[in-house]
This record gives sequence, C-alpha cells and structure tokens, in this order.
Amino acid sequence: MSVAILPTRLRPADLLRITDQCASEVLDGRHDAMLPARWDPVHRWAARLRQDDDLDVWLISWTPGEATELHDHAGSIGALTVVSGSLAEYRWAGDGLRARTLDAGDQAAFPLGWVHDVVRNPDDTTTSGPTLSVHAYSPPLTAMNYYEVTGSGRSGPTHLRRVRTELTDQPE
Repeated sequence: MSVAILPTRLRPADLLRITDQCASEVLDGRHDAMLPARWDPVHRWAARLRQDDDLDVWLISWTPGEATELHDHAGSIGALTVVSGSLAEYRWAGDGLRARTLDAGDQAAFPLGWVHDVVRNPDDTTTSGPTLSVHAYSPPLTAMNYYEVTGSGRSGPTHLRRVRTELTDQPE
C-alpha cells in the first residue's frame, strides 16, 4: 500500500476542521471587524482570517455570476466550508466536468491536482444576503494554474489544457 506524500504536515481532515471552526467564528460575529461596511453586489471580496507557515485561511464572498475560472491550487491542498448561501462547484473528472452543490454548512476538501471552478449557485434564489465561505490552504498559496476544457466530446475526447500559471498569495 502506497502512502501519498503531501506538501504539508496538515491533512485534508485538518483543513476541514479548521474551516468549520472559522465558519462558526464568522457566524458568532468574531470576525465582524474584518467585514466590509457594505457588501459589493457585483464583485467578490476576500479577507484573510488566519495565516502562518503551514496555513492560510480566507473568508470569501460570492456574487451572482462571478466565477473563479477553472483552476487548481498548484502545490497546496485545500478545504472549504460554506457559511451562508449556496455554491456550485464544477470539477474536472478526467473526461469532463462534474457539478455539485454546496449549501450552508457543507464542506469540501481539495487534494493536490483538484481542478475546479466555483461560483455562487445560480439556482439559489432564497439567499438575499452575501454567499460566504471559509477556505483553508496548506501550505499557503503561492501559485494557481488555470485551465480550459478542449474538445467537444462529440468529435473527439474532451481534454483539460493548462493555459496559464499565476504566482499569488490570494485565493481565486
């Protein structure tokens, strides 16, 4: 049995626990000082909740129609907890994109190489305020790779092609 070697001492389960704890803190008002006085209804917003050598934790807002682009987190693993509202995730599954919905309280972990796009769920018509989620990355983000899906599936196989890499310490 082979054991996966991670680029961090933290495991996906650790990141899920951390995002859940930070989401509870957001709901309890412990990070209210970091929140904007008025939510931008058009553009996403992010605030770093915690950072050290092993970990970067972000609170991210999601606005209707604004997506992240298909990406991975380069050499970092990740996790998220949805605080309010609903997100749609489109994940590369090796032969195309698979969709899933993540509602308030739901969590997801992202191993190395996880390619996805995240957007406020367009089917969520009940959330009037901001859609919020807490994201953790370990080690802290240093780069992100962006992708496009090529091929129509009808005239040939569908593939994933990396189109660019950006150095960053900000979440997408």
